[in-house]
Amino acid sequence: QVQLVESGGGLVQAGGSLRLSCAASGRTFSISTYAMGWFRQAPGKEREFVASINWSGGTTYCAYCVKGRFTISRDNAKNTVYLQMNTLKPEDTAVYYCAADELVSRLTQLGSAAYWGQGTQVTVSS
Repeated sequence: QVQLVESGGGLVQAGGSLRLSCAASGRTFSISTYAMGWFRQAPGKEREFVASINWSGGTTYCAYCVKGRFTISRDNAKNTVYLQMNTLKPEDTAVYYCAADELVSRLTQLGSAAYWGQGTQVTVSS
């Protein structure tokens, strides 16, 4: 059974930073053959795409990467994907979800995935 477990969320003041991690586990599961992504869902809103990265890490897509505010990365040896979030704003408050799929296009364009994590709460205070 595949599990994606997010960590690193919490309460931070506006302008601060957080680094989310998503650790994958499963008897034979390796993220090295999967595209990985991050999504978020704020209260009362639909889930939205944040960032994705292809299996090798050579290609990334990011909705909030202007001026390096968010950066997605991966370490296949550790079966882990990361989301570095800088200059956080109150509107970044949401539950952040990790996802895995064979196709980065499915994550990025369709917002669908084969596997989802349970989410980690990020709260940015003003």
